[in-house]
Amino acid sequence: MDNKEIYKKTLTFSIRRFFWDLGSMAVIIILAAAGFFLADKFSQNGLIGLAIGVIAAIIIIAIASHFISYVFKAGQIAMMTKGVTEGKLPDDVYGEGKKIVKERFLTVAAYYAATSVIKGIFNELGRAITAAGQAIGGDNGGAIGSAISSVIDTIVRYLCDCCLGWVFYKKDENAARATLEGAVLFFRHGKTFAKNMGRVFLISLISFVVIGGVFFGITYLICQAFPGGFAELANAFAEMIANGDVEAGNEFLTNPQNLMLIVAGIGGISMWSILHSVFVRPFILVGVLRNYIESGKSEKITENDLDELDKKSKKFKKLHAEA
Repeated sequence: MDNKEIYKKTLTFSIRRFFWDLGSMAVIIILAAAGFFLADKFSQNGLIGLAIGVIAAIIIIAIASHFISYVFKAGQIAMMTKGVTEGKLPDDVYGEGKKIVKERFLTVAAYYAATSVIKGIFNELGRAITAAGQAIGGDNGGAIGSAISSVIDTIVRYLCDCCLGWVFYKKDENAARATLEGAVLFFRHGKTFAKNMGRVFLISLISFVVIGGVFFGITYLICQAFPGGFAELANAFAEMIANGDVEAGNEFLTNPQNLMLIVAGIGGISMWSILHSVFVRPFILVGVLRNYIESGKSEKITENDLDELDKKSKKFKKLHAEA
């Protein structure tokens, strides 16, 4: 199977993630609006109610996501890995993906423990590059190291997913050992993976301009349908500035049109974040995952390789000792 075929077959996970994220955004908007109007009606302090509504929505979504949405992402990576390594996928891609995730990680806690370690290891390796630049060239070297590290921070998110794919691929090994091997692969083939950055940045920029721009316009048109609500919100900011609760210099918040533009910007960025994450990013990930796994198929990772990374990552060393 080529990358496009794998992407299309695993798109069912993206669609489920999209509706989940859309529902989450709807919950935030509904609770925020309800909090604002209720607080404004009974206490004349709508902004506090808005903040309470947003916080309540985030807590509810975070709890639900912990037990539900992780299957969408992990299952998609598991099936992408299967497509890359076996060249075929079953008819019930979603069902098989759920099954593989539950077999590899018997509990939700085990999944989050593994992914937490993976992120920690890759983040530490990225910071090590910055430190190396500073050691070699002082402030100038540090700037070079920081620039390199910022690039690596972008691809680290892909590498974390690739490492998780490696854990699914090495199904005959325990998850901890497979995680260690995945980190070694990055360290050995970091230059190869960095070559993906041009494509990653270009596609991300295009999706941001197109998706973000379209939904900025749509959100602004929706905002214009509720002039009264934005007028009340602007008045609330004006009162807070007059009372000293908000610093002077924020008078632009007292203009309803400015508030509409701010909300439209948030809406555009939020929708771009959702659509890019669930549809565009998986398209990029298939190619990066293929390169990652192919680079490691012929590799023989020894204890000496693991010992080398012990010196570069405390989290790696801890996991190595436990494994």
